[in-house]
Amino acid sequence: MTLTTRFAPSPTGYLHVGGARTALYSWLYAKKNGGDFILRIEDTDLERSTQESVDAIMDGMNWLNLEWTHGPYYQTKRFDRYKEVIDQLLESGNAYRCYSTQEEVEAMREEAREKGEKERYNGLWRERTDHPEDKPFVIRFKNPLNGDVTIHDMVKGDIVISNNELDDLIIARSDGTPTYNLTVVVDDWDMKVTHVVRGDDHVNNTPRQINILNALGAPLPEYAHIPMILGDDGKRLSKRHGAVGVMQYRDDGFLPEALLNYLVRLGWSHGDQEIFSREEMINLFDLKDCNRAPSGFNTDKLIWVNQHYMKTMPPGDVAKYLEWHMADQGINTENGPSLEALVKIQADRVKTLKEMAEISRYFYEDFSELDAKAVKKHLRPVVKEPLILVKAKLAALTDWSPEPIHAAINDTAEELEVGMGKVGMPLRVAATGGGNSPSLDVTLALLDKEKVLARIDHALEVVEARIANS
Repeated sequence: MTLTTRFAPSPTGYLHVGGARTALYSWLYAKKNGGDFILRIEDTDLERSTQESVDAIMDGMNWLNLEWTHGPYYQTKRFDRYKEVIDQLLESGNAYRCYSTQEEVEAMREEAREKGEKERYNGLWRERTDHPEDKPFVIRFKNPLNGDVTIHDMVKGDIVISNNELDDLIIARSDGTPTYNLTVVVDDWDMKVTHVVRGDDHVNNTPRQINILNALGAPLPEYAHIPMILGDDGKRLSKRHGAVGVMQYRDDGFLPEALLNYLVRLGWSHGDQEIFSREEMINLFDLKDCNRAPSGFNTDKLIWVNQHYMKTMPPGDVAKYLEWHMADQGINTENGPSLEALVKIQADRVKTLKEMAEISRYFYEDFSELDAKAVKKHLRPVVKEPLILVKAKLAALTDWSPEPIHAAINDTAEELEVGMGKVGMPLRVAATGGGNSPSLDVTLALLDKEKVLARIDHALEVVEARIANS
């Protein structure tokens, strides 16, 4: 039998970080074992499920490049199959009609509370056959009354739950629609899922699902419940901790490779290794090596990983992702250096691709105003002569590349008997509009020569205005 895992999100919001990590672990385990990875959209919550959320999930999975072998499957297209299984459970005596109203069930729970017992439905209709006509009912699974359920969890070890802790859960609502614990069982059975990898908030559902599978005579998958992700404050990760949706990390300038590398380490380790290529993740990952304790999300660590990838990935690969950010910020990159060349000189100067785009606008767009602080500090009257001379030397160049440009700047400083900074800094402000840039010779080489000369003229006008006003 082919090893098969699945990722089964509910389309009631974006693909969040915890879900992305679950998807990653499921994907890695399938890839490592030459198996299949299924994407299933659990959209039976008709009131909360939206197409927008489905699109957000697909966008996140595609951006992370977690390709699925089969799917996406939609539960709303499988209602006939669920009804067939519910009927099968009714016929075999493993399910029954329950006519108790919501108020009656709440009264049962209140009575149990007062007795100090576990709050639950008391099985009133479990064995009754005096079914009233024209009265709404739900269908409940007849949970075993005795014995234990043992979950042989690949992460947490054996978990034993007594059946008398479980009540007869609803498997079909009064309108006939199936509930989560029924649909997930049928889907895993039909799709031949061999390993269920999911968050440990599902541990309480697992014994119920095992009992349903046993009642159907279906094979049991292996289970691996992954501990949740916590924020820096030790509480469950949520919006208050910052971005939690996967596509928000794209918008904020993170590389998908960096986010995946960070997420794989958020609950799994291989010695002290921090950086893993996708191939290494596949080869080294094992569910049995996952941590049993929750993991804390650390944005600073993610930033460190992102910087590593920006500097070490092939510049052309980084450039493909940078292109989105340039367009997002309205920067037309048709006229200017290639984004690959830009990555080579900017990658070690920023934390994110968003920041790289922000500081690179001057390569593609002219500016009417120079940075006020840079002007005040570096475009003083004394720089008029160095700017005029360096402009002349740059204009005379026939080879517009870093080495001749560097020589022209150096010759200007030597001729005027001033430090390189007295020439370089005003030239940097003139060419880029501000006081920060990569190495000046490399920066100018990526700019059009005539554009640089025109920008020097503009800076000289600013200097002349300062002289006139002094």
